[in-house]
This record gives sequence, C-alpha cells and structure tokens, in this order.
Amino acid sequence: MTAPAPQDEAPAPQRPAKRRRAWDEVPRWQIYFPLGAYLLFTLIPFYWILLFALRKPGSTSLVPWPMTFQHFEKVWTERSFGTYFENSVYVGIATLVMTTLVALAGGYALARFNFKIKRAFMLALLCSQFVPGALLLVPLFQIFAELQMINSLGSVIIAETVFQLPLSMILISGFIRNVPYSLEEAAWVDGCNRLTAFRVIVLPMLRPGLIAVGSFAFVHSWNHFLFALMFLSNQDKQTIPVGLNSLMSADSVDLGALAAGGIIAAVPVVIVFAFIQKWLITGFSAGAVKG
Repeated sequence: MTAPAPQDEAPAPQRPAKRRRAWDEVPRWQIYFPLGAYLLFTLIPFYWILLFALRKPGSTSLVPWPMTFQHFEKVWTERSFGTYFENSVYVGIATLVMTTLVALAGGYALARFNFKIKRAFMLALLCSQFVPGALLLVPLFQIFAELQMINSLGSVIIAETVFQLPLSMILISGFIRNVPYSLEEAAWVDGCNRLTAFRVIVLPMLRPGLIAVGSFAFVHSWNHFLFALMFLSNQDKQTIPVGLNSLMSADSVDLGALAAGGIIAAVPVVIVFAFIQKWLITGFSAGAVKG
C-alpha cells in the first residue's frame, strides 16, 4: 500500500499592501516651511528687544555691534530695578509656597473625602476662573485698607495666593486621584496614621504635580501687574511689572531702558523653566489623566 502523494501547500494569502497615509505623502518642505515661518515670526520680537537693549543710544544699526550694557546699568541703578527685582523674587517665592501648601491641603480633601457640598464647591472653584482679576481690586483694596496692609508686600502676596488657589486646588486634586488609594490603606494597616501615610506615600508621588502648580503660581505672580500697581505706592515696594510701566511716559519712551528691563524680567523665568521643563510636562500630563 503506497502512501498518497503529498499535495502542494496552498500559498499563504498575501496581505494587501498597507496604504500610506496622506500625512506620509506630504513633502517635507510643506511641513518645515510653515514651522520655520512661525519660528521666525516668534523670534523676531525677541531679537528686536535684544537689539534695542545692546546697541548704543541713537544708533539705527540692525546689528547690535559694538555692544553696550549701559542700558542695563541704567535700569538697574538709576531706575531702581535692583529693588524691583528683590521685591518680585520675594512675592513670587512667598506666593509659590502659600499657594502650594493651601492647595495641597484643599486638593487632598477634594480627592479623598466625600461631603455634601463637594460638587457645589467644585463648581464654585471652576466658576471663579471666569472672574477677571480687575473685578477683585475694589473689594480687596477695602479689605486691606481695614487691615492696614496697603503699601505692604503682604497684601500682594495674599491677593496673588487667593487668585491662584482655585485652579491650583483643582489640579492637585487631580494629581492625588491618580495615586492609588490602596497604597494609603496599606500604610494604615502597617500602623501609620493618615498624616504619616500622606507624607511617606502620597507626597513623594506628587512631586511633578507640585512643581507644575508651584511654577505656574510663581510665573503668574512674577508677571502680574494690577495688584502691585493698586496696593503698592512707595517706589521701594514696587515689583518689576510696575517698574517697566514707569519707564513709559506720556511724552517719551526710553526704548533701550525698556528693552533692558524686559530682558531682566524675562531671564529668571526662562532659567526656571529650563530647569523644571521635564517635571512641568510630566506634572501637567499626570493631572490631565483621570485615575
């Protein structure tokens, strides 16, 4: 008895060639050209500021050569920008610390506890973001006048903190929700109380979120103009935004000094963001995901 002849195996069905997407068929120049044009449009104002800050007074050259730093010396010494800088640093750091601490406590309560007015409270926090800061000037001024805090950096710090708290509290509550609740329960079983479990388990995992919230509060208080203008009258109490405004008058504007002051105001923020860029992106990404 002979074995049956082996049959030819049927050829495997060929998969249809993957259709290229329309994005892959776009020439590279059609992508890079608009991006380059946008980058050029963005960088030209910065170059213009550097040009006015570094070239000699009265020069009309489009290249800042020979460079001079007399505009920086002028605004730092004659226009009291050294004092403005110290005040802005003090206000920014104090606002960062107060906003982060209060928002951390409130965000934990919103994320871990249930109470009757929780939804109404969250709605109130969200609605407060639609209120412009200018509407708060009159009531805040009256409150600080009763407390005898007008012309004090403390009034600006409190106003900036109150203005930043709603959004910061919402963001931190989102960060805390992404931390598994079972980790805290395991710490409780091991003998930790709620505060110790939060400090040992939850707080280290909130580092990116805290950096994101703190940097947002610092930058906003650093650049905010209205509160410092309304609550501070003495020159030795002013901050950098008000100092920049003082360089412009109704009759003339010192463009070189104004450009130098703008660079002094921008450099610290750029340095801070350069160091915390990784943490900032991670923090906002974590806060955008619902756990």
